[in-house]
Amino acid sequence: MKRTGILITNLGTPDEATPSALRRYLAEFLWDRRVVDLPRWKWWLILHGIILRTRPAKVAKIYKKVWSSEGGPLLVISKQQQVALQKKLQEQFGDDVIVELGMRYGNPSISSALESLRAERVERIIVLPLFPQYSAATTGSTFDAVSDTIRGWRSIPELTFINEYHTHPKYIEALAKSIIEHRKFHDNISAGERLLFSYHGLPQSYHDAGDPYKSQCIATTNAVVKYLGLDESQFMIVFQSRFGKEEWLKPYIEETLRTLPKNGVKKIDLVCPGFSADCVETLEEIALQDRDMFVASGGSEYNYIPALNDNSAHIDTLSEILLERV
Repeated sequence: MKRTGILITNLGTPDEATPSALRRYLAEFLWDRRVVDLPRWKWWLILHGIILRTRPAKVAKIYKKVWSSEGGPLLVISKQQQVALQKKLQEQFGDDVIVELGMRYGNPSISSALESLRAERVERIIVLPLFPQYSAATTGSTFDAVSDTIRGWRSIPELTFINEYHTHPKYIEALAKSIIEHRKFHDNISAGERLLFSYHGLPQSYHDAGDPYKSQCIATTNAVVKYLGLDESQFMIVFQSRFGKEEWLKPYIEETLRTLPKNGVKKIDLVCPGFSADCVETLEEIALQDRDMFVASGGSEYNYIPALNDNSAHIDTLSEILLERV
């Protein structure tokens, strides 16, 4: 077979949990036209005149809650995924397959990862962004970064770009089994009166312009629900991490968590199928902030179901997706 380089990617993380590191990270992230598509002059004034002056210090405090001596959770887990996937593929292909990790924003960069594969003289590169559901703001932006790097190469290897896997059978099975195992651990297969599927939000205007993200989130949820055998009264879809005053995809998680206890739903389990690795949004926002909000609103039990991270079922899933291309 052709000597193959595998590039797995994720969104990224600041180098440190400090205001200065957050400022650098947010400046890169929020300047991406795929993320914020306002006119550049207008957005530059907002970004540099307001956001980068106030938000880094506030966000740094949040990151410190989940930071470890090894770094941010997303980077730590992504490296574990890289190592596990390399080991899994080496068992079948030996040194003919090399796995590198690149972050869309921050380090290690997508460019540095691609250059490492280039130095290994790979004949083919398969890019797998670890965003199960496609969005222009995540997967589309990753494609931009890959293109920006290889466009300057004299010799371009064969390139395969995997843009989604939102209903891949192995992915759905791994998600569903993680929910089942979590509920067994809590001694009751029906531990939550309601199972919430929470996905990262997106401006409604992006959906209106044709971004398939929301439709794919719904498709993922329906596939998992079918596997679990749940009816419509047992689950809900919500969207988290809204930013700014623009209308985003609904229903908003905040409004849902405040309303459910008033409607008699006191116990919930919550899973985030759009996150392939736990990060500040899941470990701090979902697992801590939103739990406090639910309890303060009258809820009695709130269980966050961790992301698939580097567990064996997830590594098997990613390996299967890649093997279909190899």
